[in-house]
Amino acid sequence: MSTDKSKPPHQHHALLKSSGIVACGVLASRMLGFVRDVIIARFLGTGFLAEAFFVAQRIPNLLRDLVGEGAANAAIVPVLSEYAHHKSREEWQECINAVLAWGVIILGSITVLGIFAAPWIVRAIAPGFAGEPGQLKLTADLTRIMFPYLILIALTAFQAGILYSLNAFFAPSFGPCLLNLAMILSAWVASLFSWPLAYVISVGVLVGGIWQFWAQWLALRRRGVYWKWPISLNHEGARQTAKLLLPRLWGGAVYQLNVFVDTFCASLAVIVGAGGIAAIYYANRMIQFPLGVFGYALSSVALPSLSKLAQEGDMPRFRATLFFALRNLLLVLIPTAVGMVIFSQWIIHIVFQRGAFDAYSTMVTSQVMFYAALGLPFFGASRILVSAFYALQDTKTPVKAATVCLIVNVVLNAALMFPLKIGGIALASSIAGAVNCLLLWNGLNKKLSWK
Repeated sequence: MSTDKSKPPHQHHALLKSSGIVACGVLASRMLGFVRDVIIARFLGTGFLAEAFFVAQRIPNLLRDLVGEGAANAAIVPVLSEYAHHKSREEWQECINAVLAWGVIILGSITVLGIFAAPWIVRAIAPGFAGEPGQLKLTADLTRIMFPYLILIALTAFQAGILYSLNAFFAPSFGPCLLNLAMILSAWVASLFSWPLAYVISVGVLVGGIWQFWAQWLALRRRGVYWKWPISLNHEGARQTAKLLLPRLWGGAVYQLNVFVDTFCASLAVIVGAGGIAAIYYANRMIQFPLGVFGYALSSVALPSLSKLAQEGDMPRFRATLFFALRNLLLVLIPTAVGMVIFSQWIIHIVFQRGAFDAYSTMVTSQVMFYAALGLPFFGASRILVSAFYALQDTKTPVKAATVCLIVNVVLNAALMFPLKIGGIALASSIAGAVNCLLLWNGLNKKLSWK
């Protein structure tokens, strides 16, 4: 165990520096995302077209989080950190080739099935659309256009995981800007030529996925990492990745079930009111701004550092790094959450209310934001705590916590959506997020014995 007292401060400085790079990238992406969302809100509001587009976009995004970014966070970074610490460069490269080859096979199959089954998927995730055949068909068409985005962005996330393991954060952090630029440009083209906005922006999503994939690929080439089909798919690193991934897949599925429950309830306009799905989307974009800039930045940078310390068996520095990340994150997110709760209606009015986004849209969206902001500190802290479990190659404990929270969310959605309408769905998510955070904290407390 290291006794060099200068290492923790030095490591904390490096953590903040890397977090700053990621935060700048996320901030740039969120700002472009705001421009994109303001454009979409202006032309689509919270009506028929907006809800069709958001549901169609959500389907590949849900699967991306399940098999793409979740895999990179839970399995790829810890495994590659272990290979970098104990294996040769050639073995490390062969592990990458095997993992990515399996990714192409699995994601390609899911993409083909998704395009074929789009109408049935839409019926399952938004049953409220079944009574509107035109909306159902439009959503299925948009889903088919955007489904190939899944394989592009999931492979992009795999590449980002490799870059994270190399402590290279610039390309993964600024890559999402390319998606927002593609969507903004597609909206401009649609308005210039009077083309159907929802269809053209859907094509823009696909173009943005191609740009992001290409950017990560170039970043890997500059670091001497080249893709080629592996000699054998039966690779030890791929098996180890799968072993870590399988529990994470269930954890991702639990998260997606939470999203499904929220979307299902929000589509029941007779109970929660019209425009519920779009209101959740816009409010979530506001919540994701600070959560992405600070929570995503710190958790993404902390994972490689924590994985390295776990491999070295340096638990004192592991705990110090974890607490440092948590303290700095909560110093930002707690006052931000208070501000969002107090000024929710004012913020939504200033940012979105124009064009088709009218006073009613502001009212329902600010209601969602009010209750969702209550869970902001818990959502952020959970990201850091989950990264600690992943660094320890424990993907089972977060899954158990997420499963409990799914039950909490389902029960609270059913209980709160009637008295609080669409706000009840947001409040249920916030309470479930708090439960998740407390369960994770208790799990780490038992695992690391830091009392």
